[in-house]
Amino acid sequence: MVSTLLRRLAHRTARLGILATLVFAGLPVAVVAQAGRASVNTVPDTGQAGPGVADSAAQAGATDTMPKGAGVAVGSDTLFRLYGALGPFSAEARATAVMGRLRQVDAAIASGDSIVVVDRESYSELAVGEMVLMTVLDADAEAVGAVRTELARRYAGQLVAAIKAAAKATSIQAIAIGIGYALLATLVLVLLLRLIAWGFPKLYARIDLLRQMKLPELKLQNLELLSASRISTMIEAAAKVARALLVLLLFYLYVPLVLSFFPWTEALAPRIIGLVLDPFASAWWGFLKYLPNLLYLGAGIVILRYILRLLYAITTAIGSGTIAFEGFPRSWAEPTYKLVRVLVLAFGVTVLYPYLPGSGSDAFKGMSLFLGVLFSLGSSASIGNVLAGIVLTYTRSFEIGDRVKIGETVGDVVEKTLLVTRLRTIKNVSVTVPNGTVLNTQVINYTTLAKERGLILNTSVTIGYDVPWKQVHQLLLDAAKRTEHILEEPAPFVFQTSLGDFYVSYELNAYTNRADAMAVIYSGLHSNIQDTFNEGGVEIMSPHYATLRDGNLTTIPAQYLPSEYRAPAFQVEHRTADGAG
Repeated sequence: MVSTLLRRLAHRTARLGILATLVFAGLPVAVVAQAGRASVNTVPDTGQAGPGVADSAAQAGATDTMPKGAGVAVGSDTLFRLYGALGPFSAEARATAVMGRLRQVDAAIASGDSIVVVDRESYSELAVGEMVLMTVLDADAEAVGAVRTELARRYAGQLVAAIKAAAKATSIQAIAIGIGYALLATLVLVLLLRLIAWGFPKLYARIDLLRQMKLPELKLQNLELLSASRISTMIEAAAKVARALLVLLLFYLYVPLVLSFFPWTEALAPRIIGLVLDPFASAWWGFLKYLPNLLYLGAGIVILRYILRLLYAITTAIGSGTIAFEGFPRSWAEPTYKLVRVLVLAFGVTVLYPYLPGSGSDAFKGMSLFLGVLFSLGSSASIGNVLAGIVLTYTRSFEIGDRVKIGETVGDVVEKTLLVTRLRTIKNVSVTVPNGTVLNTQVINYTTLAKERGLILNTSVTIGYDVPWKQVHQLLLDAAKRTEHILEEPAPFVFQTSLGDFYVSYELNAYTNRADAMAVIYSGLHSNIQDTFNEGGVEIMSPHYATLRDGNLTTIPAQYLPSEYRAPAFQVEHRTADGAG
């Protein structure tokens, strides 16, 4: 019993190996499936009567031209096919009737009764006792290229052999043997599973020991690709996967083997094998069919990669000044590369799209259409910002680090992208402005003006008519000269911007090349204006105010007053209604 079980297991394993070899050798899946079916059928379902190899080969060459026929089967094995019609009965009806009569006499044939062949003028009868099992017609013999009388006797022999084999397979002795084989196979499976459960934990312990011994890291020069801990973890994960696959393989061999021990489930064994092998075979053939497209796709990706590398090298050289083109500033190099890269990638995707796996399927087309509609509906603002970013790049409105005013926001440009521009204000606040807003808003670039001729900073004061305007001009110019980052050339200047009812408006204008320090310069300038006017004894009455001098100190701080200064006495004059004092 043990030797028989081992032979069956070896036969199953060898057949699986042959099937896998045929699949990976590139043979058609149909041939693989036919090989699997032929291995379990007692008589190959070839469509002809003969059991010999030569007859099967002859039939294989004629399958394309002969009629399909109707099969006559005993159990799960198709023995032969009928092709001709007998009166109103088609070949299918004849085959169904034959199998129904066989079920009535199978016990008699299995016990020793024989099938008698009676030859008539245009047909041959196969009978058991008084019952005619079937009729072999000239059309049946012509379809398989045989003599009718010989074909009838061959069919009779096949029927007797198949019925006796089926009876033997369903006998109590055969079922008992099958149960014994199944129990033995189960015992072997349990032992193997116990062996796996015992051996793999020991393997995990050895892997942990390797981790403690500190495996060498995988390095590329000074770059650590995989650490020792990571390598040991990957080895342990691979061992766990191998354990799971080994258990699945054991069950994959065990289930078809046990099913093959019983005639009622024997036909299920090749189906289970096919459920596993067919997807692999389909995947392999799909890969072979897709291989030319994969080559095109790989070549296209390589070409795109080198085109992008060439563009990057050229734009980098332009940005560093190694290559110069008239009318093409170095600041355009990086954004130009980004823009051209997007165009090249879009062109590459368009060209390589037909070679993508599944690109011709309806599902892929539907998903592409859905994504296109979604992109077109949801990206209108983004596309507008991208186009605005391109326009801003090539109009050179500002560069990274420039002090600009966009709308009501003043700050330094810290980042420029195709979608947004980011500013950092003097309060160290990051402000993100969409490029579409930037393009539609007035942009003031203080840094560009400061670099070219100097940025003019201005501030105004209002002084009363009692102070000579020349003195005011001089005091303002002195304040400008004291202020840090104010340029001596071009020299500061003063405008008188208005003559009001109570005061004159003076505007001080001074040049600076430090746009990034505007707030500090303004603060220093205002401080110096207060100092110079206090030192000159001039009150800044801005905008204007009225007061009654009561003899206290004036608006000038005490440290700027003369040492001999004395506050005048405060006088109040009271008058009656008739004007008397």
